[in-house]
Amino acid sequence: MECEQAQALRIAGTVDDSIVDGPGLRFTVFTQGCPHRCPGCHNPQTHDFSGGRLETVEQLFRQFSQNPLLRGITFSGGEPFCQPKPLAALARMVHEAGKDVFCYTGYTYEELAASQDPAVQELLAQVDVLVDGPFLQEQRDLTLLFRGSANQRLIQVPETRRTGSLVLWNPGYGA
Repeated sequence: MECEQAQALRIAGTVDDSIVDGPGLRFTVFTQGCPHRCPGCHNPQTHDFSGGRLETVEQLFRQFSQNPLLRGITFSGGEPFCQPKPLAALARMVHEAGKDVFCYTGYTYEELAASQDPAVQELLAQVDVLVDGPFLQEQRDLTLLFRGSANQRLIQVPETRRTGSLVLWNPGYGA
C-alpha cells in the first residue's frame, strides 16, 4: 500500500449512530486521506492526507462505548488501510466489547491479502465484513446494499481467510 503510516489516527469525522454504513446501528469513523480519489466519490473532502483532525484510539473507543445499542463500528474514508495500525488496535477493542467491525476500502481484498505490510494484515485480520474495490461511477447503483457501485463486494473476511476462498457476506446472516 502506498500510504503514510502514522502513530496518530487522522480522521475526517465520526457519525455516532449510522444506519447506512453497515448492518444495525453503527459508530462510523471516516478516516482522512485517500490515494484512490475515485471520480464521483461520496466523500471527496477525505482525500487530502493533511486534512481532518487527530484522534487517539482511546478517544474514539470512549465515544463508541457511550452507546450500548451499537452493533459495531465501521471504518470508512478516506482509505482506512492507509492507517492500519491504529485502526487494528481500535478494532481489537471493539471485538473485546463483543461488537463487530465493518470496513470500506478502495483496494480489492486480493490486493490487501497480498500486501507484505504487517499492519495491513493486522487490520485485515480484525475486519468482519469488508466492502472492497474502488467506487466506479459507471457502475453506480443506488439499489445495492451498503455499497455504491456494482464492482464492490461484501466479503466475510474471517471465513475467507479460514477457507482460502472468497466468501461473500449474506446480509441475512450476522457479520
